[in-house]
Amino acid sequence: MPSFVKNLLALPARTKAILAVSSVAIIAILFFMLKLATAPSYTLLSSGLDPAQTGKITAALDSQGITYELRNNGTALAVNKAQVPQARIALASQGVAANSSGSQEGYALLDKTKLGTSQFQQQVTYQRALEGELANMINGVEGVTGANVQLVLPEDTLFADEKSPATASVMLQNTADSLQPGAVRGIAQMTASSVKGLKIGDVTITDGSGQLLWPQGDGTAGSVGGATKQATEANYARQVESKINAMLASTLGPGKAQVQVTADMNVDKTNTKELTYGKTGVPTETSSDIEKLKGSGGTTGGTAGTGSNVPTYSNNGASGSGNSNYSHEIKKTNQAVDKKITTTDVAPGTVNKLNVALMVDKTVPPAVFNSLKQTVATAAGVQTARGDTLTATQMAFAKAATPKTGPVPTNLIGPLKWVGLGLAALIFLFFMTRGLRKREAESLGTPAWLKEIEEPITLAQLEQSAGAVEQPAGLPPRVPDASLHQLDQLMEREPERVAAQVKQWMAND
Repeated sequence: MPSFVKNLLALPARTKAILAVSSVAIIAILFFMLKLATAPSYTLLSSGLDPAQTGKITAALDSQGITYELRNNGTALAVNKAQVPQARIALASQGVAANSSGSQEGYALLDKTKLGTSQFQQQVTYQRALEGELANMINGVEGVTGANVQLVLPEDTLFADEKSPATASVMLQNTADSLQPGAVRGIAQMTASSVKGLKIGDVTITDGSGQLLWPQGDGTAGSVGGATKQATEANYARQVESKINAMLASTLGPGKAQVQVTADMNVDKTNTKELTYGKTGVPTETSSDIEKLKGSGGTTGGTAGTGSNVPTYSNNGASGSGNSNYSHEIKKTNQAVDKKITTTDVAPGTVNKLNVALMVDKTVPPAVFNSLKQTVATAAGVQTARGDTLTATQMAFAKAATPKTGPVPTNLIGPLKWVGLGLAALIFLFFMTRGLRKREAESLGTPAWLKEIEEPITLAQLEQSAGAVEQPAGLPPRVPDASLHQLDQLMEREPERVAAQVKQWMAND
């Protein structure tokens, strides 16, 4: 058995208990330090999130297998520090923008007004408060992130013709394809209604790409100033993809399936009129026209022919007489035919064709893969009669790279120093206690001079005897110095004189 183990077993039970507790504490501290050093470091990606948008953001991160944690009751999002670029790309690809600016100060600025501020400062503070309230209100619109509002308010003047109109400029961080149809017009109307004297035509709205959304058009899809055909199709496809990918991530897990959607949409606003006639008519009006002629008397006339009509011929005339009774009736009936005129305004946004591509990892069982086809087709709204297609493929997905463990954060250096000092103190106390235990177990022998004393003697005699005993062998006996004895007597008789002499020697030195 090694000597170390023998010494350890020979220790008292109390010492063994202290040693065991110290060892467990040291192991626990080391494990805690190692866990802190290897734990993923989360960094704040965005704050002030709308809880209604948090679900879309987490679904986009889950589809890419990015680790995250929600803070502040779901209004703040923190992701792994090594995956921040991937998280931003994932959110941008899904059309979800994380607003990191948070809510702006509104009318709360008026509560901070100090005594003695000038009228100009009060006016600027009011304008800033109104801009903040408008920005927070616009940020509540679905698809809007990072709205910034700038107002130009007219100054009060005595002459109305010299008064300039109020104007507003709204800047959106998102693009137009993330907005719902008609949202731009709603934002413009809401801004104009919130500022005194501001007309809707004096509101300018621009998206993050610099595209002018208002006042060119009404902000609807397919119209001037609104989203283009490509933007509308991309927005619709992105919405369908995000819903289906979120469903796949929640059922199969992240990184197991992916869906891509391509939509062909009709964004033309058309007006259709349809005229329909009934098959049978209904008589609605009947009219009749009756013509009658009655007469009596005689008439004189010649014979028929040219002879009676040529003046040079002399013909005998003929005469006759009689009565006349003429009657003629005409009936007219109007037939009414049913007629129906239908006017239909076809709103833009009709899907002409939809193409869906489904990719599933090979680790998914074939039975599950076959059921996913029908589920995805139903969720995407695939209609084969319309010409829609669904292509499903099963292949091996690339494994996500494990992020490397970064260095120990600098904010842990201070706690690690205190932990090191605590460990050093424990080690010092352990060895000091062990040394004291060993000294307690040692037995000290009785001094030889104490055994030689047989009766009480004076201290001077004891010193002389101790000096004689401790005199090394081989040396001549120690002779007391007579001058030292005389000096002792002088100090006893005249202590003041001796003290004065010592002070003089010290002063000379």
